[in-house]
Amino acid sequence: MLGSGGKGAINTRSVKKVELQLAGWMKAVHRVLDPNRPVDIDGDACALAVMTKAPRAGEVKTRLVPPLTHDEAAQLNSSFLSDVAAAISAAATERIARGVAVYTPLGTEAAYENILPEEFFLIAQRGHNFGDRLIFAAEDLFMVGFTSVCLINSDSPTVPAENFSQAVELLHLPGDCIVLGPSDDGGYYLIGLKKLHREIFERIDWSTERVLNQTLQRATEIGVEVKLLPAGYDVDDRATLERLCSELLGEHTSRDCGIAANTRKFLAEIIMREGRGRIWPA
Repeated sequence: MLGSGGKGAINTRSVKKVELQLAGWMKAVHRVLDPNRPVDIDGDACALAVMTKAPRAGEVKTRLVPPLTHDEAAQLNSSFLSDVAAAISAAATERIARGVAVYTPLGTEAAYENILPEEFFLIAQRGHNFGDRLIFAAEDLFMVGFTSVCLINSDSPTVPAENFSQAVELLHLPGDCIVLGPSDDGGYYLIGLKKLHREIFERIDWSTERVLNQTLQRATEIGVEVKLLPAGYDVDDRATLERLCSELLGEHTSRDCGIAANTRKFLAEIIMREGRGRIWPA
């Protein structure tokens, strides 16, 4: 491009803009989906889409501080996400399902480079409250070409790949349905849809023990069958962190069970370095 300096002059502002764009592209390991541009997705594909906030210290898993530090809470969040993504990848195949991270905030795409498998897509979150973010996530994933959608939380690292596989299989059966993976705290770790039912996310008291029952009530009101997966649990406070440690590091736990390997390693390192009492009292 020729600038105001005459023939052969370079518009340094434009060059700088291009350099920044190229730098961002080089860092973007994962393809970022645009809801306004459908992508070529093979077959009857289901989006196994994990809802995630970029793991920044002081902004994620703050209810685990203490016993963790803010840096440790962010690292634990990354471990959770890696383990959920690994289970999703194990459940997915190219022809029937695909892993997606529905992320926030914009501009943090590079943060997922060493957390998510390379085959994962990224798609940005929209909306202000949690219900709207779920509605828009489902809407955007249907718009880009997925025929069914599972929205998955990133707080349940011990949910096995078999649960995600079962969700995909249920959504491939004839007829409309909603799939729910109940959490022990009265919420759910997964909701699967074959079409966008906005009502299922409306009039819900989010972050309370009433979420699952209210969601079941909404499904009854709109006349859609609900299929339930095995229960899981969220790790979001000291009590559930201790439960997680017992499940992953207890004396009767097999170290090669394959569940939540990144989370197990991270927690074991803290205990080895500072003692069990720090995060997992006897």
